[in-house]
Amino acid sequence: MQYVAPIGVGLLYALVMSLIREPHRRRFNAVMVAGAGAAYLSGGGLGGWEFAFTAVITYVAYRGLDSWTFIGVAWLLHTGWDIVHHIKGNPIIPFAHTSSLGCAICDPVIALWCFAGGRTPKELVAWVRGVRGRGRVAEPEAGLSGA
Repeated sequence: MQYVAPIGVGLLYALVMSLIREPHRRRFNAVMVAGAGAAYLSGGGLGGWEFAFTAVITYVAYRGLDSWTFIGVAWLLHTGWDIVHHIKGNPIIPFAHTSSLGCAICDPVIALWCFAGGRTPKELVAWVRGVRGRGRVAEPEAGLSGA
């Protein structure tokens, strides 16, 4: 369950975020990943590197205000930071020893959704059908720009 629940959390996150209309959905998610980038600051497990990581992810999240791709990259950066914290630093939730591992499993699920343009479930199904039908990745519709 320790490995399955974070996948469910990532899917639930994408589903709930799909309720927000574009372009607000993309901008809201950029703000969310910027906040996630600062989640480890209070633990201080990696000293000054915590500030360096927060600065990098803040920049990438800022670029995500106009790009789902950058939001996906930011979630993958956070995944890497989660792994570092699971191995060497403090967990994201101080009283839950494996919380950083759970976050490292959840974040790539969210990143995949972002790389798919942060689409609603209905849009995702249509997009996947289009990809299979054409044998290539379809471009996001207007308002769902991934770049």
